[in-house]
Amino acid sequence: MQTSAIAAFAADRPLGPTTITRRDPGPTEVAIDIAYAGICHSDIHTVRDEWSTPHYPLVPGHEITGTVTAIGPDVTRFAVGDRVGVGVIVDSCRECSSCRAGLENYCLDGPIWTYGTPGRDGEITQGGYSRHIVVEQDYTMRIPDALPLDATAPLLCAGITLYSPLRHWNAGPGRRVAIIGMGGLGHLGVKIAHALGAEVSVLSHSLRKADDARTFGADHYYATSDDATFSELRGSFDLVLNTSSANLDMGRLLSLLAVDGTLVAVGLPEHPLTVPANLGGRRHSLSSSTIGGMAETQEMLDFCAEHGITAEIETIDAAQVNEAHDRVVASDVRYRFVIDASTI
Repeated sequence: MQTSAIAAFAADRPLGPTTITRRDPGPTEVAIDIAYAGICHSDIHTVRDEWSTPHYPLVPGHEITGTVTAIGPDVTRFAVGDRVGVGVIVDSCRECSSCRAGLENYCLDGPIWTYGTPGRDGEITQGGYSRHIVVEQDYTMRIPDALPLDATAPLLCAGITLYSPLRHWNAGPGRRVAIIGMGGLGHLGVKIAHALGAEVSVLSHSLRKADDARTFGADHYYATSDDATFSELRGSFDLVLNTSSANLDMGRLLSLLAVDGTLVAVGLPEHPLTVPANLGGRRHSLSSSTIGGMAETQEMLDFCAEHGITAEIETIDAAQVNEAHDRVVASDVRYRFVIDASTI
């Protein structure tokens, strides 16, 4: 099937309209009419060749919501008309220890990303800045009726990126959690950590988003540009999630941890981090986390539906994609852009 899309053609060229081919659904696949596609900073890094050279032309987008329009003969989990979502990966080896444990995002052979990698059919995957997509049922999420499709799209990447480490490191009552950065990732981290019952602090470069943070559930808000604040917060947190892609002073961040505290990197820096050999002397841990497995992603969506959590979004037409990419780089969005796919 031919479908309209927005593609990158080179790192130094604007994205523009194109037509791509989507296969007919296989035995266990579902065809999806895309309603909304979120814009993730990863899309921008990829199409601008800031990580590794992509296969151009490339259709980005891995925060996808829509409706099932057709199913393969062996599909059991979905029916035509179901509200569904697709996140960062669309397949994995299914056989390694990670996949068997429900950690498809950590597939030892490497997941098949929603865009930019060879799929099982040998074709380079193309993402959600398009009108339609075909995905295996086991890598497709059910969107609860309580969640709107537009403000839910960013949950498929940003939401699970914060939910997974908050769950893994047991954020909840009696736990002190700090979120570094109040952007597309951080604002969802605040909402989720608050809903889990943790005491939530935000550390941001300035105080300009303090009111928003408190509205989202933060108990405290601090400006990271203030050295005195860092000194006062020394040893204050059980869990610190760093959503920033900047190369921050890791020794400074580690000093925030209480005994047995953990600093988790969830942002994707462009350059390797420099980590001090001494982690602080208080049994500190430094770790990382990347999205979540399929079961955990569905759990996240159900949790967000139960607690009324969605992304704060600005919905745009397809013609505004290049402007939106520039505005994301300039941190000029509160807090996530979502493309209305009907305009593609």
